[in-house]
Amino acid sequence: MKNTLISPKTGILFMKVGVHAQESLEAIIARKTKEIEDEGFALWGYGGNTCHPSTMVQPFAREFEHRGGNIVLCMQEMVSNHFAEQVRADDYSINGMEWQSIPKGIKVLGSRYALVIKNLRKTEEILELDKTRVAVGNSMGRSGDKYVQGRVDKACLELAPAAQDTGDQPKTVAINLVADIASPYAVFLRNRT
Repeated sequence: MKNTLISPKTGILFMKVGVHAQESLEAIIARKTKEIEDEGFALWGYGGNTCHPSTMVQPFAREFEHRGGNIVLCMQEMVSNHFAEQVRADDYSINGMEWQSIPKGIKVLGSRYALVIKNLRKTEEILELDKTRVAVGNSMGRSGDKYVQGRVDKACLELAPAAQDTGDQPKTVAINLVADIASPYAVFLRNRT
């Protein structure tokens, strides 16, 4: 495995992924790849508040865009048993107030939020979490390896300014899937029924 994920100009949206809404990760990857081919983008659904669209992901992405950088979604495969119903989202919103229909070629299941992604690809890389820090929110500045643990499975991370080799064994995670995050970065989802 190689480590090419960390650079000062790249923001990392880290996420653990697996079975979701009764659908295998392989099936999700195939569907999202087709959505990107057909629609030019896909919506990668998720839940939880550690990467809330308007208070975390959007400001994080705008800051890296302002710096001339980009955001990469780095996904670590995990064993998951998310067997919730396959409720399909009908609409999406950038701000949670103004809604528009999700294009017919895009399907988002069992999620409150979604990341706007392009260029989804499998990979075999490592991410040295101990060389990152939380880039936004109440835990801003906290080391990535200390933040991503227990029930925390998502984070907006950046290279820690003082990241240097301490001689300790690096705290790494395997990254199996990456995608580019595209404007408007993260959206709210709703179901009309």
